[in-house]
Formats: sequence, structure tokens, C-alpha cells
Amino acid sequence: MSIQRKANAHWQGNGKNGKGTLTAPSGIFSQTPYSFATRFESAKGTNPEELIAAALSGCFSMKLAFILQEANTTQH
Repeated sequence: MSIQRKANAHWQGNGKNGKGTLTAPSGIFSQTPYSFATRFESAKGTNPEELIAAALSGCFSMKLAFILQEANTTQH
């Protein structure tokens, strides 16, 4: 089975003053803004590192659930 997932990033302007949007075809996020300020400062919004961290934690917790299931361990 081949699993393919995609996302799109669009950036306008220079690094410090530019702005961009992130979109996933699934619709879970659409034209979500990101910028220098959301990535390196405390501005409200997301950033690529936050999305990678969410993806990794989601994969880890799902894999752990499968391991516990195979060991016949009940989750509460």
C-alpha cells in the first residue's frame, strides 16, 4: 500500500517581512498564515516546526497504541 500525503506552502516577500500560508488538501487547515513572527517570535499563528512536532507526536501515540494492543494491554 502506498500512502501519499501532500501540503502546500505559499510565501510572498522577503524572509523577515514576508508572509505565507499553509494548506492541506484534506481541509484540516486552509491558507493558515505563518510568518517570521509566528516562527521566531510570539505572534499568534503556526509554523513549520509546530506542524512537524504535531505530526511526530500523532505518529508516536498511534504506534504506542498498536504496541499496547498487541501486548493485550488495556488503555484507560
